[in-house]
Amino acid sequence: MSGNTHGTLFRVTTFGESHGVGLGVTIDGCPAGLSLDVEAIQREMARRRPGQSRIVTQRKEGDGVELLSGTFEGKTTGTPIGMVIYNQDQRSKDYSHIYDKYRPSHADYTFAAKYGHRDYRGGGRSSARETAARVAAGAVAQQLLAGFGIKIRSYVDQVGDIRTGKEHEELDLSLIDSNDVRCPDPEAAARMEEEILAVRKAGDTIGGVVKCVISGVPPGWGEPVFDKLHADLGKAILSINACKGFEYGSGFAGVTLRGSAHNDAFYTDADDRVRTRTNRSGGIQGGISNGEDIYFRAAFKPVATIISDQESVNEAGESVTVVGKGRHDPCVLPRAVPIVDAMAALVLADHCLRARVNRL
Repeated sequence: MSGNTHGTLFRVTTFGESHGVGLGVTIDGCPAGLSLDVEAIQREMARRRPGQSRIVTQRKEGDGVELLSGTFEGKTTGTPIGMVIYNQDQRSKDYSHIYDKYRPSHADYTFAAKYGHRDYRGGGRSSARETAARVAAGAVAQQLLAGFGIKIRSYVDQVGDIRTGKEHEELDLSLIDSNDVRCPDPEAAARMEEEILAVRKAGDTIGGVVKCVISGVPPGWGEPVFDKLHADLGKAILSINACKGFEYGSGFAGVTLRGSAHNDAFYTDADDRVRTRTNRSGGIQGGISNGEDIYFRAAFKPVATIISDQESVNEAGESVTVVGKGRHDPCVLPRAVPIVDAMAALVLADHCLRARVNRL
């Protein structure tokens, strides 16, 4: 298995490299009759693209999506949807100095160990640029889910030691895109941006946390054993470059509570819907959605490329110095937000279709 395909019924396969001709994606299993808004796809691509602000990489890519197949007269046909994003501003010469060197904390060595041959230009397939194809596919999935009243909103919750200090219920999530950091807490966002700029000036990088809130998922989505909804979300989010941790609901903080305090009590609301008075379960119980908001947090490490010399080895096993150069994000968080949205959407779109065939 090559590991380039995601999903069971809503299946997505990405292709392409950071410094190749371009990147692309095919979606197989998208139902026919979905009115596809290409401009909405492009808006999501704009949120992920490089060069969008002073706190991200200055590589200039328009990331325009070309739709190749799967639609007719603005609607999906039920056949595979093909999309491509052409590279425009790759500077492969920026990587000639590491053609035989392994950059610390990159996939250079592990790709060489696995394949015996690697594309050193920006990391090839291991580059975060691959996620452009995921965002294009995720934008289609989000349009499918919108028809079921489902909304996915991710935002930067933490950069380094700076946190919003608020739960998502206390924040106005309409403000996510009101600043370059994509944090809906304006005061925290200002401090986060200042920290990112200071880190960039020092030639270093910094990590943080993205939080995702999903509303409108009905009860009953997810599988009870290996394909638990939270397990599939965790796998999808952890497949994003630089992601180092995933927790949903109460997460690791839940270990400090006793069961009597942690349990979510059920009640029936005025519309005869079964609800929970608290939501420490994060909208998922037994691997299946319970109708409450699903929420999770994803930790992203500092970007591995820094503008400083680092000790390493080359393909011959000799000690070498890797010189820091090139165009890279000082903090991946602002551009990771639409990627988290996309991967969450792909998981939910798949489970949406699976739920529709589980019972009469």
